[in-house]
Amino acid sequence: MNHALSTHLFVNHRLTTALLSRIEQAGIPAVEIFCARQHLNYHSKAQVAELGHWFRDSEIKLHSLHSPMYTDEIWGRSGPHAVITITEPVKTKRLPMVDEIKRALEIAEVVPFKYLIQHIGVGGEEFDLRKFDAAFSALEELSLFARQRGVEILLENIPNQLSSAERLLQFIEMTHIGLNFVFDTGHANMNEGVETAFNLMKGRIRSTHIHDNNGHDDIHLFPFLSEGGTIDWKKAMQLLRSRQDQYPLLLELKERPELANPLESVKEIFRRLEEQEAEQ
Repeated sequence: MNHALSTHLFVNHRLTTALLSRIEQAGIPAVEIFCARQHLNYHSKAQVAELGHWFRDSEIKLHSLHSPMYTDEIWGRSGPHAVITITEPVKTKRLPMVDEIKRALEIAEVVPFKYLIQHIGVGGEEFDLRKFDAAFSALEELSLFARQRGVEILLENIPNQLSSAERLLQFIEMTHIGLNFVFDTGHANMNEGVETAFNLMKGRIRSTHIHDNNGHDDIHLFPFLSEGGTIDWKKAMQLLRSRQDQYPLLLELKERPELANPLESVKEIFRRLEEQEAEQ
């Protein structure tokens, strides 16, 4: 299968061309850039332009961009006002958040990419039809803005009552918005289970987020290499291989101090995932 890496692994560090060069030298052919302002300040024309020059001269591809979740540089710890969510029912509060996502989408004018990964709501958020309505309004506007820049928005299954696999299908059926999905193994493991979620989402999966956890906490463990992971990777690879032409294996991992060379660990994970498939 095709391989890709999310820069979420380095999200607490500034995204530099030197870091991207290290990823390229590790033999990873594509990346997803995580839009967190301490990592990629999408408001900074200078940083975006620098990345644009680098990608134009590089063989590595920008597969996707993860939509920003906070407006600050400290993961929302500055307060609730920093949270970006398209489920905000009050239009006057939601529109500035939609505009913030548009600023990230404008990166496509400098560095083309295929997909924007978008959450519906935040972790643990309860179901409310008014939030579905708000998300639909936001996504209508964002989808048009994205398409004008050659980008498709993908909805991600996340651990809340709005974005389980079943809820995402309900959202698509209710709104007829026609969006596709990114399948997150770790989030599925926390919700209905990897197999159930995959089978519900499979027809619309266009990308993946591959990571592990204990079934309760969204800790983005390294498959095989971190203690506490509970996903059956042999079974998961059977599922993922069944539609392998639809998406890459894209690792979305959290930096771990005990792994001194994370890119070597990434290469080992890809090797072991492919070996799981080879055993079938």
